[in-house]
Amino acid sequence: MTVRVRLAPSPTGHLHIGTARTALFNWLYARKRHGVFLLRIEDTDKERSKVEFTENILEGLQWLGLSWDEKPVLQSERIDEHRKAIISLLEKGLAYRCYATEAELQVMRDDQAKAGEAPHYDNRHRNLTSEEEAKFIQEGRTSVIRFRIDETATITWNDIIRGPMKWNSKDLGGDMVISRRAPANEIGDPLYNLVVVIDDAEMKISHVIRGEDHISNTAKQILLYQALDLPQPIFAHTPLILSPEGKKLSKRDGITSITDFRKMGYTSNALTNYMTLLGWSPPDGMEERFNLKESSLVFDFDRVNKAGAKFDWDKLNWLNAQEIHSWVPEKLLEELKSIWISEGWILPDKEWGLKLAKLIGPSLTLVNDGLEESRIFFNEPSLQSDGIKQLKMEGAKEVLSHISKKIEQEKWDGRNDDIAKNLISDCAKSLGVKKGLIMKSLRAALMGTLKGPDLISSWGLLAMQSKDLPRLKKVI
Repeated sequence: MTVRVRLAPSPTGHLHIGTARTALFNWLYARKRHGVFLLRIEDTDKERSKVEFTENILEGLQWLGLSWDEKPVLQSERIDEHRKAIISLLEKGLAYRCYATEAELQVMRDDQAKAGEAPHYDNRHRNLTSEEEAKFIQEGRTSVIRFRIDETATITWNDIIRGPMKWNSKDLGGDMVISRRAPANEIGDPLYNLVVVIDDAEMKISHVIRGEDHISNTAKQILLYQALDLPQPIFAHTPLILSPEGKKLSKRDGITSITDFRKMGYTSNALTNYMTLLGWSPPDGMEERFNLKESSLVFDFDRVNKAGAKFDWDKLNWLNAQEIHSWVPEKLLEELKSIWISEGWILPDKEWGLKLAKLIGPSLTLVNDGLEESRIFFNEPSLQSDGIKQLKMEGAKEVLSHISKKIEQEKWDGRNDDIAKNLISDCAKSLGVKKGLIMKSLRAALMGTLKGPDLISSWGLLAMQSKDLPRLKKVI
């Protein structure tokens, strides 16, 4: 059997990390089994579906490296096929029109709540006579179309993550609505459980891999596969991504969209690495840091957990830092240039940029951390409290004055670290002071604080731009 899997997002918002993790598991499984990964945009919600959300989903998947193998399917272009299936169910007597009004249904739900019952449709219009139906039509009532569910049935399937599954049809909430309300003799917009069955069958999907929150939908859809005489796919229900507190991750938890992660400075490799670990355990001997190709060689569902996976920011940050630290300066420079440009900063030349990338790279957790780490090299910093305190130390201004005069004599261009080290040694010897005073005072004058990257390298970068002397003279 050729493995054919799909991601079927609704374009009603940006690509969510939960959807992206589902896409990742589908993609990994397809690549491991030499199968096909497909994309279907479920855009039948006319009010909420937007083109910009579709574009965001496609762009996010591409950025993550999750390429699809055939042209994406737009569900809205298949409405006629969905309606044909509904007509077929009506003709077979497996579906019927329900004329109950919203007010009547609300009274039904209220009565069920008072009786302590779970909300469900009581199938009141399942067996209408032709006279009763004619009366409703004469009253001008609209109708939904419901699929008949035998409440004595037991639905079973073998979930390749969770094993044997069993669902009693009486727990599905009564006969299922498969099309929205419409005037008599018309068919309203087909609904999710019906259309997903039709489309998965048409796309020859072999495995439906999705979150565990779809388990009840799976039970309903199996009944539709059987009623429509369509081949039933194999199902796999992945664990949900939970917040650090153990609740389902939602927009209320803050950063949840792939766009947000990307804007914060997370890398695509680190994010796919981390998402793979959200619910999947690597084989013995495999390190937790890996790329898509490496994980696709070993990924399978026997190592996917049933329990929800708590989101761990520390773990993601560690993976992201490791990814950035593995980059060569040229790669890091390319990533940093875009955030520098957005800040209005002009890169003097490539040599200078590579030196700066090499200097700050080891301290970065997020690419965006490079903004603050490099700020002092583009803009003159203000003096911080620790810098002010250092410059008030006895002898601080004297050593800076001595260094300034020597720089002018040496005509240092910042490219030879030995010259900077000799300047410090000469100052210590000439003035009879400790190197610690010199280096701390230099750091305070050049960077505004005693914290920051390597002094000699930082000084060299400023000297290459002729920014070191103005800063030193300003505080003397």
